[in-house]
Amino acid sequence: MATFTAVHVLISLIGIVAGFVVITGFLTNNSMRRATQAFLAFTVATSVTGFGFPFPPILPAHVVGALSLVLLGAALYALYGRGLSGGWRTTYVVTAVMSQYFNVFVLIVQLFRRVPALTALAPTQSEPPFAIAQAIALVAFIAIGVLSVKRFKPH
Repeated sequence: MATFTAVHVLISLIGIVAGFVVITGFLTNNSMRRATQAFLAFTVATSVTGFGFPFPPILPAHVVGALSLVLLGAALYALYGRGLSGGWRTTYVVTAVMSQYFNVFVLIVQLFRRVPALTALAPTQSEPPFAIAQAIALVAFIAIGVLSVKRFKPH
């Protein structure tokens, strides 16, 4: 299980880094093809491998993973199935940014669970420091999403 966890974490971190490269591309109107492929592949892999942990049937992590897979399916279809034509460009950008937000949301959860200084600040993840961190991430991703839709207009 330790190896599986390490692989899952590595896949997740690669997906998060690639996601930020893709978002930079949205904001600068650059398709970032290789980063996009990496982001989509590693983020799908992150969500899929998340179901491989031996936990009780349904946890919030499972819900986030399932939602992420639905969003990623829509992003893949908008990008590869519809070629970003018409409203599919907006669908792609919104679902990609939301998928990245879910990655960051889970990263924050894990940081507050695993980093002793953060765990001390919010041991049950119901304390203000955790809520503030998640609220900042949410607001930032809403702003990023709006800007990305406005700026990303691939040829």
